[in-house]
Amino acid sequence: MLLGILKVELFFPENGSLKEKRYYLRSIKDKIKANFNVSVAEIDHHDLWQRSQMAIVCVGAERSIVEETLAKVRNFFDRNYPEFIIGMSLDYLKV
Repeated sequence: MLLGILKVELFFPENGSLKEKRYYLRSIKDKIKANFNVSVAEIDHHDLWQRSQMAIVCVGAERSIVEETLAKVRNFFDRNYPEFIIGMSLDYLKV
């Protein structure tokens, strides 16, 4: 079994409150979960208004399926939120 973890660092320059940031993150998380059947969580910068780090996790029996799914998620971010992306990293763990 393989675990793929896509970490996405985001910057929201227009945000003025944590409430506004959480609104945007909830929207992004809901869209990702609905379209890609993966787990999503904010993993860092919880108390900052304009920054967030999210982890998108996919588990599968075959590496090709996990890679394909996370590539689609990465393309989703690139197409829909390019102005907010600071960086992305991808890691795999064999379980």
